[in-house]
Amino acid sequence: MQYFQALKLGQKRVADSREYLNKITDGKAMPALALRDNKTNVWEPVGEENLYAFVDESAGFVLTDKSGYILALVDKNGISKSIVQGITKEQKENLELMFQSDNIVEYKGKVILPV
Repeated sequence: MQYFQALKLGQKRVADSREYLNKITDGKAMPALALRDNKTNVWEPVGEENLYAFVDESAGFVLTDKSGYILALVDKNGISKSIVQGITKEQKENLELMFQSDNIVEYKGKVILPV
């Protein structure tokens, strides 16, 4: 796929996941990654599927704010498409219930966040 085709499709997928996260987090979602980093010159958009993941410092990330978790909507490879920072434990529990009711499953692998 050509770079601009992949980017355009990836941006649409990022926008769709961000729109969903904004709806359930009062507009706090930020865009993340539109392209997969596959260490080659082949350009691929992020995946279409939406899985959720909560990231904290136990996952090896150093969070700049100490308010809890980062919520990420990711594809099947763990590439984040949209994120929300500063999720508390109580918010995390409520969001998990929303994801279950919307049939969005949890991603349990390594999450790729924008640097």
